[in-house]
Amino acid sequence: MQRLSGLDASFLYLETPAQVLHVCGLMTLDGSTVPGGYSFAKLEEKLEERVRMIPAFRRKLHNPLWNIGHPVWVEDEDFDLDRHVHRIGVPAPGDRAELAELCAHIAGQQLDRSYPLWQLYVIEGLADGQIAVLLKMHHASVDGVSGASLITYLAGLEPDAPAPEIEEPRNPAMPSPLNLLRTGVESFAKRPAEIVRLLPDLLGLVPRWLGKALQGKGMPIPFTAPRTSLNGTITGHRSVAFAQLDLGEVKDVKNTFGVTVNDVVLALVAGALRDFLEARGELPEDPLVATVPVSVHDRTERDHGSNKVSAFFASLPTHLADPAARVFFLAEANRLSKDHHYDIDADMLQDWAQFSAATAFGLAVRAYSALRLAEKHPVVHNLVVSNVPGPPMPLYLLGARITGLYPLGPVFHGAGLNVTVLSNAGKLHVGLLGARELVKDLWPLADALPEALAELLKAAG
Repeated sequence: MQRLSGLDASFLYLETPAQVLHVCGLMTLDGSTVPGGYSFAKLEEKLEERVRMIPAFRRKLHNPLWNIGHPVWVEDEDFDLDRHVHRIGVPAPGDRAELAELCAHIAGQQLDRSYPLWQLYVIEGLADGQIAVLLKMHHASVDGVSGASLITYLAGLEPDAPAPEIEEPRNPAMPSPLNLLRTGVESFAKRPAEIVRLLPDLLGLVPRWLGKALQGKGMPIPFTAPRTSLNGTITGHRSVAFAQLDLGEVKDVKNTFGVTVNDVVLALVAGALRDFLEARGELPEDPLVATVPVSVHDRTERDHGSNKVSAFFASLPTHLADPAARVFFLAEANRLSKDHHYDIDADMLQDWAQFSAATAFGLAVRAYSALRLAEKHPVVHNLVVSNVPGPPMPLYLLGARITGLYPLGPVFHGAGLNVTVLSNAGKLHVGLLGARELVKDLWPLADALPEALAELLKAAG
């Protein structure tokens, strides 16, 4: 039996029609590289060949009333690719604005939990003759790193690359009611002992963690972020934009200033946000606070679950006008934040998430939304910024060369903007997703990113 981890299940429990918790990947493709030419039928045939080999695409949730533990993954014995793959056309004139608006509409819709939690949309009719593909998968099934890996499983290094060999075991069959109840009871009975085991580490960590934060030797403290129009109650409506930057230029800045690529990425986001907020007349005097997800795939001792992730808070120096000063600010702030973050055990979030409860979480989120509490307490954080390393080589999705690979992460009540960056083939692909009521048009922010890079290159000489 393959039961979801508590962290995976939390993304199900915290989801509402307003706060949808799936991740999307928008890929633009050059169909001219497909051997024999592009056709939807050919693409669908190749996709089915690969999906049949990748268990993550064929598993669905099973959560009957007698299950008192987290849901389990089971094989969808009636798996039908037609339920998941859709062919649509972008409205005329088919430029980036129409593509982004179509993707925003799709990104705001919940996935049907009766079937495997993914959808793929093949989008034709783009003005430049390319094809676009939007892949949507629930966060309960993937995190940033595993999502990028799944895309590489679907893709290849050559247009006619054969389907990859996948060593993952098949999804389990439907468990018997008695077995499901027994394992749920066993897991529930172990919880008091697990709390006793975990509590001393947590009680020891809290004063140590807060002490560093209060002394200015660590990451920003939650609930200290300045309020902006990005920070309020969200609905299910979304806005989308995207940008592409040259990774070589980013590395030139990194090498000149002696910092990391992640420092430069956050400096770019900070510079673009400064221009964006200033144009809206709401640039705060204090730095913004971003939540930065961090993969713990290389540090975790837990082999269970799809999400192996933690996070730290980062100060974004939007209050600094000098681009070089923003880079140096981030280099030092990120060093302190990462040291502070490493005080927390890599598995602490996953271990405590095991105690998450579906009913309590669901009621809490709905009450939080209905009472618009995000607008009544101090701001926890302003936005989410994620940097996911992707494969360095060019990729071909089902024979078509990938020319753009834009990740689109979820937004939350109180933080209505997500900026996710993925590197591939010498480019940084930046996906921006927002809550439409809080930020209707994200293109000014997307267009400010190349300008922020030009500023940094000039500052680097």
